[in-house]
Amino acid sequence: MRILAIDSSSLVASVALVDEEVTIAEYTVNFKKTHSQTLLPMLEEIKKMLALDLESIDALAVSSGPGSFTGLRIGASTVKGLGLALSKPLVAIPTLTGLAYNLAGDKRLICPIMDARRGQVYTAVYRMAEEVEEIMPGSALPIAELLSFLNNQREEVIFLGDGVPVFKEQIEKELGVPFAFALPHQNRQRAAAYGALALQYLKEGKTVTAAEFAPDYLRDSQAERERKERTRRDWVVKPIGKEDIGEIAELERRIFSDAWSVSGLEESYKREEALILGAYKEGKIYGYLVAYLAADECELMRLAVKEEKRKENAGTHLLLALESMCEDAGIKKIFLEVRESNKAAISFYESGNFIQDGVRPNFYDNPVEDGVLMSRELGK
Repeated sequence: MRILAIDSSSLVASVALVDEEVTIAEYTVNFKKTHSQTLLPMLEEIKKMLALDLESIDALAVSSGPGSFTGLRIGASTVKGLGLALSKPLVAIPTLTGLAYNLAGDKRLICPIMDARRGQVYTAVYRMAEEVEEIMPGSALPIAELLSFLNNQREEVIFLGDGVPVFKEQIEKELGVPFAFALPHQNRQRAAAYGALALQYLKEGKTVTAAEFAPDYLRDSQAERERKERTRRDWVVKPIGKEDIGEIAELERRIFSDAWSVSGLEESYKREEALILGAYKEGKIYGYLVAYLAADECELMRLAVKEEKRKENAGTHLLLALESMCEDAGIKKIFLEVRESNKAAISFYESGNFIQDGVRPNFYDNPVEDGVLMSRELGK
């Protein structure tokens, strides 16, 4: 069996072709370049070098998250497109498990850590001396909480991942058990490791169709999920499904004089750089936002909530979720325009630490009106 594996969950972009005996090809780049610029050219180079017919592969493997929102979205779009075109199954490999699999066979506890910002890490703990055994499931934790857990295990541990240089000093200071850091050729995501693990998953029937696959953008700890749910008062904010577009279009018509059409929303939904979040209660959507991510900036295009739910802070939860995802993706600034006459919206954004940057004359049509430019720098 042969697997084509792709990872784009972090700064690293990696593509590999593996079979049950050997890594046939692997192309890995750890450089500040968007994955939309790198993944397909890397795949084309492998195809060219091997004279590879993609019909000959048995399945596609992809890192399913957690990780960079933008990176995961691009990787998912790439693999889903290939899966649909080739009618091949997909094997979703949790990012942390695939990263840890670089050290498969090591007798120590294996602890991948990815920088989740704000003093937290995406992390898990494994044993992989023989089989993959999950000691602590993947979650987002404060680094101090992770180190406390590892101290209680009283076993030697080895760390790897892009969180190591960020938290190395704290690990050295606070960890009381023997520890080590993975060598440079082992310490970042490699598609060959994801492919090798995917071969096992494929034999066990752990596959999904291209249509079914969706990345896991963020996996909080259970305690954190419960805390957030109490704070949200039953609001759930998440990327919308295609089935929600009709409801959003109806809300557009009710709120905006320049309402987006169903086809316009569908086009945005397909764009790799687009993020459309919905605010749900009891499974029903009551609000949404549309944003575009590019480099280290985010443009908030739309944010709307049904009138009967505006006093329940759905808009605030949407904005907070956007800020969190942007920070995870390395976005430094969110900017937007709002009609000068929309004092309620201006006040809402100012309460969320947005500032007015200026006015764009005659920016809006129907009716013609100036647009107020606003922005928020993240991390401040």
